[in-house]
Amino acid sequence: MNLKDHIRSVPDFPKPGILFYDISTLLQHAEAWSATVDMLADLITPYKPELLIGIESRGFLVAAPLALRLGIGFTMLRKKDKLPGETISHTYDLEYGSDTIEIQSDALHKGQKVVLLDDLLATGGTAAAAVELLRAVGADVVASAYIIELNFLNGRDRLDVPAHSLIGYDD
Repeated sequence: MNLKDHIRSVPDFPKPGILFYDISTLLQHAEAWSATVDMLADLITPYKPELLIGIESRGFLVAAPLALRLGIGFTMLRKKDKLPGETISHTYDLEYGSDTIEIQSDALHKGQKVVLLDDLLATGGTAAAAVELLRAVGADVVASAYIIELNFLNGRDRLDVPAHSLIGYDD
């Protein structure tokens, strides 16, 4: 199955000059979505993760069903002040400004093997920050995986963990 057939391209979103790859149409197609989860499972199973980590918010859509398929747990990385209880945060630089992501302090245990998931890898800034945060709380980040990768932005170059994607766009 060609997953690109199920990804909608939206020009000038969220601002002029940006071509947005929308996974809504993939999620709406049960057969394509199931194939996506199966392909991601095949990619990450060899890493034997104990927990999957999803980056807010579309990463949740990827990680949660995949964790269920693999019979393991799932936890969320969220933007600042979105998680209840005690959290650990990490602030990182963006092209213009900064952002903060958080994880609940009791979400994983030291040395736990995790795989980081998101719908799309672009510049790699958020993914690299997520890896840093996960390591700061003691996780063993063994890999990362994405549905889509914007190859021309070289985001995987910012990561020091294996990065896997199902679809690549070169421009």
